[in-house]
Amino acid sequence: MKFSTRDRYALRLMTELADHGGALVPLKEISTAQQISLKYLEQIITPLARAGLVASVRGAQGGYRLARPAEEITAGDILRAVEGELTAIPCLGAQADCPRRDQCRTRGFWYGLNDLINQYVDNITLDRLCAMGNQAINDP
Repeated sequence: MKFSTRDRYALRLMTELADHGGALVPLKEISTAQQISLKYLEQIITPLARAGLVASVRGAQGGYRLARPAEEITAGDILRAVEGELTAIPCLGAQADCPRRDQCRTRGFWYGLNDLINQYVDNITLDRLCAMGNQAINDP
């Protein structure tokens, strides 16, 4: 499984919002802090809002904030919001129609890997992700 730049930026965007608690944060401020183009962040924030992970307020004092507490949002929630289904290989997806599915001798391996990936991202909450990042910054 290869995680995209979009996936990485979505996680960074969400950690930035989590660091601000419930305060509204303009996307431009996140763009500057994370050194990610504003245009790219605008594309990423839309599916996050659609998934109910972020809330927005329009206007001069507006911005974005987490729609739920950071301890209730997982890395899996974020990645699925921007990427869709997380699968180790395409033939494991819900819409996959592999003609060799019944003869595939490695299918069990891929299902096992897929389960491990999904369990891991579903067990890392946003607040834990922030703590992991802070520890990495403080421990060179």
